[in-house]
Amino acid sequence: MANILVCDDERSICEMLDISLRREGHRVETVQAGQLAKNKIDGALYDVIITDIKMPNIDGIEVLRHAHRVSPDSAVILITAVDDYAAAVEAVKAGGASDYIRKSPGLVDEIKLAINRAVEKLNLSKQNFALRRDAATRNSLDNIIGSSSAIEKLKQTLRTVSSTASTVLIHGESGTGKELVARAVHVCSPRAADAFVSVNCGAFPETLLESELFGYLKGAFTGANQNKRGLFEVADGGTIFLDEISEMTMAMQVKLLRVLQERTVRPVGSTSEISIDVRVIAATNRDLDKAVAENAFREDLYYRLNVIPIRVPPLRERREDIPLLVNHFLKKYASAAGRSILRVHAPSLDSLCGYEWPGNVRQLENTVERAVALETSDELHVQLPAERPKARAAAASAGTGTPEICGDVALPEGIGMESYVAGIERSLLQNALNQSGGVQTKAADALGISYRSFRHLMKKYGL
Repeated sequence: MANILVCDDERSICEMLDISLRREGHRVETVQAGQLAKNKIDGALYDVIITDIKMPNIDGIEVLRHAHRVSPDSAVILITAVDDYAAAVEAVKAGGASDYIRKSPGLVDEIKLAINRAVEKLNLSKQNFALRRDAATRNSLDNIIGSSSAIEKLKQTLRTVSSTASTVLIHGESGTGKELVARAVHVCSPRAADAFVSVNCGAFPETLLESELFGYLKGAFTGANQNKRGLFEVADGGTIFLDEISEMTMAMQVKLLRVLQERTVRPVGSTSEISIDVRVIAATNRDLDKAVAENAFREDLYYRLNVIPIRVPPLRERREDIPLLVNHFLKKYASAAGRSILRVHAPSLDSLCGYEWPGNVRQLENTVERAVALETSDELHVQLPAERPKARAAAASAGTGTPEICGDVALPEGIGMESYVAGIERSLLQNALNQSGGVQTKAADALGISYRSFRHLMKKYGL
């Protein structure tokens, strides 16, 4: 049984195929215009797409191209009323149709055979999937989902810089996919056969980050029971990705600068240097120019890192990619959950495309994952995330992370300012934890503070 979309501007053809294919046990949807077919493909998963070539406005070739781009695993069967070999050649060049069938008295039988071939091929592909080596494709440019001009420009930049050995600094808001971009640079580079090591600089206190990056010798500190190679050594010959680079302390920035200048590391407790050959890719969601001006980030390190700057666009700047991303995440989570969810509810998709997505692609993915887990029908209904508090949104638009406190709030009698502010801080931390499902890094992002500061406040208030 297959999930099938039929597109033909002749109502009689749609009705005939609908009746015949349903009798075979297939799930069938029909439309009578190319644009309607494209809309359906954006919002649902089809095993087989059957489309007429000759249609007004948007023809079958354009539907084929769109299907190949949005749902490359779908088989496309082209049908036509005339022997149009030029169209057949064009279809192959456009991305490859599974079959090309001329309308005739035997049309239904030929389509049934073509569908059987397509389904057999699909099943074989699924059986072999676990046997494929997918390490490279998992992190390649193909996994940067989107066809907008902003994403195409980003991909072209990545193709260009991947062949170099220069240090890269990736700028982008939280949740835009900076690590995915870094992995793509590595996989497309001559270093692809060697290690890609990722570390979140905001997730470690200073002393622990130093030992993680540079390694340590036995006895260098309490608990150092054996020698341990640092992540720079692990990445030798490959790439190290330093995420949230702005969260490094000034002391660690000095040590990283020396590594970039000398291309050597010194493990904690050691007096000797170890030579390394590592490409460094760093990322930040903060304005490092502003941090340098405020003496919160070293200027010399900034210039060492910012050899090739890459900006990852936020989701609100590439809304046309949202249907592609939703389709991708629907496939991913429906398959993992063993659910048969065939399409996205059209009003839900419209709402998703109109939302601002302050958490970008990560927030969209989480929203689709939650919707898949809660869906009980074969159509995905999505509830948008709760809007950010008005005070925080207003503060963000004003360029400050501090919400205003109304002047007419009645304070409890005899309360001190210190204990009152502490109560507000504790409440904010608890609310952020609740909204992030207990994920501390997400809660810290929601509050606009570093993970290290968040952990410090949690300890302070006993959370």
